Amino acid sequence: MPSPPPIGELEQLVLLTILRLGPTAYGVPIVEELRRHTKHPVLRPSVYLALRRLETKGLIRSRLGEPEARRGGRARRHFALEPAAHALLRESRRTLRSLWRGTALDES
Repeated sequence: MPSPPPIGELEQLVLLTILRLGPTAYGVPIVEELRRHTKHPVLRPSVYLALRRLETKGLIRSRLGEPEARRGGRARRHFALEPAAHALLRESRRTLRSLWRGTALDES
């Protein structure tokens, strides 16, 4: 199996957010969830660019949902993880756990 393409911190956070949200993952809830869990500002355009990069890298796929049930409602683009993204996240978690083991960082 080829190794997954390198990704940045925001891309990794976006992948984790899609994993958390599951089938309801689309732009606005992804941004809101990231804002809820991070201490630094999350800009909507940055998230949309990260989603585009992740799709280009083959780590996520998207599909258009039904239009919103209001006049002029737009269809939402929903995102799901590809198997390579699951593998990448598992490896990242394993690496971080291994690196953190035995450290004495103050949690304050």
